[in-house]
Amino acid sequence: MTAVEVAVRERAALGEGPTWDSREQRLIWVDILGSRIHTYDPAGGRRTVMVTEQHVGAAKPRAGGGLVVNLRDGVALYDGIDGFRWLHREVVPGRRGNDAAVAPDGALWFGTMRYDEAPGGGSLSRLAPDGTARTVLDSVAVSNGTGWSPDGRLMYYIDSPTRRLDVFDVGEDGLPLNRRQLAMVDEGFPDGLTVDAEGCVWVALWDGGAVRRYTPEGHLDRVVELPVPRPTACAFGGADLTDLYITTARTGLEAPHPLSGSVLVVPGAGKGLPQPLFAG
Repeated sequence: MTAVEVAVRERAALGEGPTWDSREQRLIWVDILGSRIHTYDPAGGRRTVMVTEQHVGAAKPRAGGGLVVNLRDGVALYDGIDGFRWLHREVVPGRRGNDAAVAPDGALWFGTMRYDEAPGGGSLSRLAPDGTARTVLDSVAVSNGTGWSPDGRLMYYIDSPTRRLDVFDVGEDGLPLNRRQLAMVDEGFPDGLTVDAEGCVWVALWDGGAVRRYTPEGHLDRVVELPVPRPTACAFGGADLTDLYITTARTGLEAPHPLSGSVLVVPGAGKGLPQPLFAG
């Protein structure tokens, strides 16, 4: 039996994007619809909450300090020197930023989606450290989990309504090639993901009440059942990267579980990978 504990008791509407900040030894996560960036220090119990300018899909640590954030109208920086500034602004009515991830080369991969989740209304783009943005996938519905194998040669990606976990080869220019299906989810919808040190992919299942672990060959080899119906994403954290943190949502639920919107944790679930910092 896997022990699931409560790391942060919260009532987030749409908790998402947990990321372990190794420099500060803290967990960073967002409440997208609440327009808030949360941090949590598991060693000391300290928490912070920052209100953002817009709905915030993701927040990741930056090598130069502060955070890079995927907002409704584009990608921006929050830092202690310049405060707030846009890196890439692209206003599309009815669309917002969603999940994001930092690649091994320090580039930010950021997704978008329409508020009505219309097919083809979202995208997945790469923001290079020099600020150059390039759309890589331009016809997705709900751009979600993105991650890389330990050697950086494979990239994993989820467009949630497809119920697929896809894998690409990574070319010399860092761009994905040869998209194919790694696994199909038959219960709920795949949402956020993380890759562990063994190269296995952990996927949170929205409306599936669980996190699943898939081998690099696409075989399901572990299921962590959760008390809440809508886990959204997962990430390894803690001093030795062995604790699996899981964000959850309460939006759209008529009778949310008391823990919906909280951050859960599975101590000693596995071994994660250090997360790269955005190099821009």
